[in-house]
Amino acid sequence: MNTHPVTLFTGQWADLSLDEVAKHASDWGYDGLEIAASGEHLDVQRAVEDDAYLQGRLDILDRHGLKLYAISHHLAGQAVCDDPIDFRHEAILSSRVWGNGEPEEVRQRAAEELKLTARAARRLGVNTVVGFTGSSIWPYVAMFPPVPASVIDAGYEDFARRWNPILDVFDSEGVRFAHEVHPGEIAYDYWTSVRSLDAIDRREAFGFNWDPSHMMWQNIDPVGFIVDFADRIYHVDCKDTRLHPRNGRAGVLGSHLAWGDPKRAWDFVSTGHGDVPWEDSFRALKAIGYTGPISIEWEDAGMSRLHGAAQAVKFVRSLLWDLPEQSFDAAFSNQD
Repeated sequence: MNTHPVTLFTGQWADLSLDEVAKHASDWGYDGLEIAASGEHLDVQRAVEDDAYLQGRLDILDRHGLKLYAISHHLAGQAVCDDPIDFRHEAILSSRVWGNGEPEEVRQRAAEELKLTARAARRLGVNTVVGFTGSSIWPYVAMFPPVPASVIDAGYEDFARRWNPILDVFDSEGVRFAHEVHPGEIAYDYWTSVRSLDAIDRREAFGFNWDPSHMMWQNIDPVGFIVDFADRIYHVDCKDTRLHPRNGRAGVLGSHLAWGDPKRAWDFVSTGHGDVPWEDSFRALKAIGYTGPISIEWEDAGMSRLHGAAQAVKFVRSLLWDLPEQSFDAAFSNQD
């Protein structure tokens, strides 16, 4: 029997109320939500401190026949390690985390927000928080002007110093952090994922949210990532990427072109409309024993989200077939 619930990530729906998003998801046939701590969807401080608020969030899901399988806090996580902290962060952070905007104070408040998120997850009955880590060394990704190895080493030390206390709280709450491997973060490809795990002594509280969309345009094999990090795939987000290099003018870094511009070499598209090898990926997830939620994240500059999200759940379900009850060649062993 298929054990994967199919959920909708609410991050791209923060302009709607949680009740509105839940109604859409229920009407489209989703099993539950991955609720983002953005908009009015989830305030982690209130979820920790206010029993009535906490129950009210759960009541919304129950009213629409949905369950909660994970929560996310990408936005606060981004500010934990980032350097610089600037206008971009002010636009995405709550006033509680941004405060006076002093960079180190913002980082400290973001870390406390992640600790609150672990506590909120436990009170909400989920064991996985999805998010970002930020990175003090991402601005040096081009490695020119030359960057000494000591600076890169210090970046991973900074990550460990800031995240180990956060992960201590995750451990105490019995919750895992699923980092989304993504450009701009301390782990954005295969080798930086390895180094990030090594930096925190591979503690079990820290794993990965497998989102193939960010791997595709970097030329990383998303199926191989599943196999290589089989014990660290804590959550799955489905977002697609369409690759269209055109005539060689566009590069993978995006050329500062807007999403959806036909001159781009790639774009995020609704699940099932891009080049992610979904069938191979789901077969690999089954092979490593992943039984968690499959969460659909909608991002597509050329498609209505109401159309894309409704279509994506059907596409994903078509690929979540049951495993065989016995080996396909088992019948041959019964021959006289």
